[in-house]
This record gives sequence, C-alpha cells and structure tokens, in this order.
Amino acid sequence: MKTLELQFVSEDGKTVRVAVDSPAEPVDTAKLKNAMAQILGSGVLVSPAGMPLTTMKAARLIEQNITDYTLQ
Repeated sequence: MKTLELQFVSEDGKTVRVAVDSPAEPVDTAKLKNAMAQILGSGVLVSPAGMPLTTMKAARLIEQNITDYTLQ
C-alpha cells in the first residue's frame, strides 16, 4: 500500500502531516504544490492544537509491504 504524506508547518512551528491513501502515480509535483497551496489558502485544516497551517514543508510517497501469516 502506498500513502502520500503531505507535511505542513503550523503557526506554532510544528509539523502537521496529512496522509492520502492510494495516490495517483506518478506524482506530478506541480499539481502537488498547487493542491498543497489550495489547502493552505482554504484554511480548512488546522493543527491538533487548533493552529492554522502557514507553509508547505515537504511531501513524500511512503510504501508499506504487509505480509499476513495464518496461525493455527
């Protein structure tokens, strides 16, 4: 499973992470920057402490491999 993690900085200087499951690939960085700018501009997301997000910090694609084992 892949997750796109968007990282923002809140008004109090803390990193806020937003995860998007199963993102479209390949990730278009221009569209990604535009989407993150729209999130900032909308003010719809805040930090867990209620602080507004102020800047984009980073984005990364995370891939996890899960192996299930049957136990009897």
